[in-house]
Amino acid sequence: MSTTSPLDGLRFAFGTLTVLPVRVTRWDRPAARGGMLAAPLVGLVVGGCAAGLGLGLLHLGASTLLAAVASAAVPAVLTRGLHLDGLADTADGLGSGKPAEDALRIMKQSDIGPFGVLTLVLVLLAQVAALTQLYDESWALGAVAAVVSAAAARLALTLAARAGVPAARPEGLGAAVAGVVPVRGAVLVAAAVLLAAAGAGGCFGPYEPHVYAVLGPIEAPPVFEPYDAVRPALAVLAALAAAELLLRHCTRRFGGVTGDVFGGLAETAATTALVALALLG
Repeated sequence: MSTTSPLDGLRFAFGTLTVLPVRVTRWDRPAARGGMLAAPLVGLVVGGCAAGLGLGLLHLGASTLLAAVASAAVPAVLTRGLHLDGLADTADGLGSGKPAEDALRIMKQSDIGPFGVLTLVLVLLAQVAALTQLYDESWALGAVAAVVSAAAARLALTLAARAGVPAARPEGLGAAVAGVVPVRGAVLVAAAVLLAAAGAGGCFGPYEPHVYAVLGPIEAPPVFEPYDAVRPALAVLAALAAAELLLRHCTRRFGGVTGDVFGGLAETAATTALVALALLG
């Protein structure tokens, strides 16, 4: 029996969750377990790219609204819009009010229904509005928010793939990753992401708004406030709570998870994290 290396899990994570040219060498349960445990690392890369583009535009003199749109667009581009598509399909399935079998059939259709369209519009508007407010408050906070929300989105996938959560269908990505993550492993990864989010807030939260100079020297020395570290951690907890509520509802309605449900969970967690950061200011 062949062993699974950490690289197998990383390839699985980046190869299935992004458009980056990473070849998935193994498509079995052990590789899927490693991949779902590494999912927050994918969020770190995706969020870092989103933050980098947003900060780059601010440095060139763009408005915070344009920077927010760019930061919201990067995750969609780097995932081929699969998470957004999953969110729309999940909304159509839940909104149909039909039995599980019929709802799953609706979710597999290529078109997007009215529930899906409305959900997409509201979610993207919420993401852009929250990021705009956060970039207005501080260029550093906006960048941290982009990274934290992306990591929280992928952490929601790790938790949704924990043991005990069944697949709604016998095929597809949902079936490939459903139940592969030990509960203890999921808890440890969640704790690591929470600590990392708190550390990012503690390091960058005190910086003043970008009226000084984007990515330039800070005129006044930053003063650390404990709440700067607590704020991102609370946002991650809020994101996980929202994703867990959606996961349980989908499990009841559909009998388990699907690839679409995973996409819906990721977008729900990302949006909740951004809105929570904006509200907790």
